[in-house]
Amino acid sequence: MTASGKVIASVRTFVSDVTDGFLEITHNSFALLGLAVAFVALTLVARPDLRQTGEEELRSWLQSRQAALLAAPIEPDAIERATATNPKDLPKEQATVAYWLSKKYRVAPEPIAALVSEAYELGARNKLDPTLILAIMAIESSFNPFAQSAVGAQGLMQVMTRVHQDKYQHFGGHLAAFDPVSNLRVGVTVLKECIARAGSLEGGLRYYVGAANLEDDGGYAIKVLAEHTRLRQVAAGRPVPTNQTQGPMLSTQAPTPAPAATTSTSDKVAMLSDSGL
Repeated sequence: MTASGKVIASVRTFVSDVTDGFLEITHNSFALLGLAVAFVALTLVARPDLRQTGEEELRSWLQSRQAALLAAPIEPDAIERATATNPKDLPKEQATVAYWLSKKYRVAPEPIAALVSEAYELGARNKLDPTLILAIMAIESSFNPFAQSAVGAQGLMQVMTRVHQDKYQHFGGHLAAFDPVSNLRVGVTVLKECIARAGSLEGGLRYYVGAANLEDDGGYAIKVLAEHTRLRQVAAGRPVPTNQTQGPMLSTQAPTPAPAATTSTSDKVAMLSDSGL
């Protein structure tokens, strides 16, 4: 027999021995496992007290696991309820506006990005400048979706919910006033109606704030238009400081009242009813 033949024969013998040893070990392991299972079964049959103790321990463990799951429920769909999006996913112009608003009003960029995107869509659909819509949100609520005035103007756009309840029916009812997107859509509808009635943007803003029949709107239209101008510059890529004072008219703020007015104009936001349009 040649040297190569001897090597091959030796390898075959080695492989055969290893295989036989593995099978023997496996066979013995299964046999030992079977014996262990049988021993445990016989023990539990012979010792009911051990079986009862084991059952109680298992039951207690299962109950503790269930309690832990109930205390910290898993809700993988919770993210679908969030009004937020990654600003990096927006077109460049929208992302620029979102980051600027986020910095100026000290709110997270993700929810602002979602509102900016919605404003651009609503603007295109209603033939309104989206930066105007965003300017109104800025002046009205500083992007606080839970803002409320003393007379009931609510949400981002400070819409008078009780006056425009019918507009919220498509969104499930008046509580949708505190859903940012729903409030934004209703506010845009009211704004569009106001501008159409007044025949001009500035006049529409006076209607929107409820000052159409007053001599003075408390500077509301000037503030909105000033912020609108800044936002248009931001959208065009121009550097605009975020520390410019623009005096946002929050629902809790009270500007100088107009003559013959019993409440501040900022508390009369979007008070037009459908019957008045």
